[in-house]
Amino acid sequence: MYILIVILAGTISLFLCLYAHLKLKEAPGARPYFFVTLLSTIFTFSYAFELASTSLEQVQFWLRMEYLALPFIPVFVLIMCFEYVGQKLKQWIYYVLFMIPIMTIFMLNTNKLHHLYYTSMQLSNDGPSPILELEYGPWFYIHSIFVFSCLMIAIIVLLRQLKKSQFRFRMQVLLMVTGLMIPILASCLYLNDLTPYGIDLGPVSMSITFIFHGVALLSFQMFHVSPIVRDKVFESMKEGVIVLNQNGAIVDYNKAILNVIPSLNFRAIGKMLTDMLGKESTLAEIIDEGKECDYKVCIADKITYFHISFSPIQNKRNMQLGKIITFADVTERVYLQEKLKQLASMDGLTQVLNRTFFMKKAEMIIDDLAITGGDVSVIMFDIDHFKKVNDTFGHEAGDVVLTQVTSIAKQHLRAKDVIGRYGGEEFILCMPHASLEEAYEVADLIREKVCAKRTSFNGKDICITSSFGISNAFIELGNNSLSLQGLIRQADHALYEAKENGRNRIYVYGN
Repeated sequence: MYILIVILAGTISLFLCLYAHLKLKEAPGARPYFFVTLLSTIFTFSYAFELASTSLEQVQFWLRMEYLALPFIPVFVLIMCFEYVGQKLKQWIYYVLFMIPIMTIFMLNTNKLHHLYYTSMQLSNDGPSPILELEYGPWFYIHSIFVFSCLMIAIIVLLRQLKKSQFRFRMQVLLMVTGLMIPILASCLYLNDLTPYGIDLGPVSMSITFIFHGVALLSFQMFHVSPIVRDKVFESMKEGVIVLNQNGAIVDYNKAILNVIPSLNFRAIGKMLTDMLGKESTLAEIIDEGKECDYKVCIADKITYFHISFSPIQNKRNMQLGKIITFADVTERVYLQEKLKQLASMDGLTQVLNRTFFMKKAEMIIDDLAITGGDVSVIMFDIDHFKKVNDTFGHEAGDVVLTQVTSIAKQHLRAKDVIGRYGGEEFILCMPHASLEEAYEVADLIREKVCAKRTSFNGKDICITSSFGISNAFIELGNNSLSLQGLIRQADHALYEAKENGRNRIYVYGN
């Protein structure tokens, strides 16, 4: 039964070894954790074979196999914990740490010559299977002290993170510490002959350790997000961050903020941020008001947008000690919003304004004219017998005709004129500061060009004509009574008359 338990322990460590190799990769502490689990797998399975052995020679062989892995486990545990908290050991420390495990392996394999590791080795048959009884030499105690020291230092390194860690990190640390305490306790029991039949509880204790580590890995994402030190987090942030005290003086900042405020340097610490901004009065006003918004900056002749957000710094009594200002690069988001806005306002086929956005734009033109005064003309036109085009040549041909008609219309418009697709084959123009005569002239040019255009589709020519209705009004300065809907109804009525009287012609409302 105990052999089966040891095999289960080895299986758990093997699973975590593979998990670390496949899932964790370059996470802080993950690489030494891979070696810890790999070495533990070798040690545990070797111990299972030792328990299954029946002769002293077999037991000694598997003991040597165990000691190819066991001495290095505490070393990699210690390195794992230092990397996990973001501390890097000096090169000479690595040499010292690996020197003792190498000496231990040498001492064990040459023990017959000096008996410095074990003074005696013999099998005992008092238990359910032959158990190796050992008397320890001086180097065994050196190795044991080394193992205990590595594990205790690792635990201390982890516990120091508790105060400054958030809940997830605290749970990671507590689970890791609990897991490391279990082998220490098991070793103490074994060395003091308190285990049943003198069985080494180390391999089984490791399985319990790895259960705790498994919970930390899968539930609290150990190694995925580790509480590494301020420099690695703060300086690697893509967002620019600046920390102010309650008086507005600079307490800290990261490198990314230099993209927004390049004048910052180490001498800026303790100075008022408003003084450091200099000519950037807009930014100073935003920071003074503390209102989240987007801010435009020109960096290397390129426009960049940052979203400014504010987070208060409070003590346990909820007293504000300062604030953190974050500048997140949202250039792509702003450009995407502008593109989406443009796409939402345009008719996908003809690339002119859709009906909704045309109405908004035309209403704005009417409102502006109410302030300045002036003429406004509305032209409505559609393609004559467009249904016949679709029925004869197909809807694809109809789409080609629509795009060509709008292209002709746009060529004869001024920059301030607005064109939109009002319905299926019906279009509308709003022309500010355009007299009736000017509007008629534009409509006639479009009509003639459309009539003269020959659209080729699948080797066949498509000839079309168009009909126009025009309405016009003069808006007096300060007069808000004119209705865009009224002008559209008048133009639509004139268009109806044009179509009723033979098509391919222009009618003006009221004439």
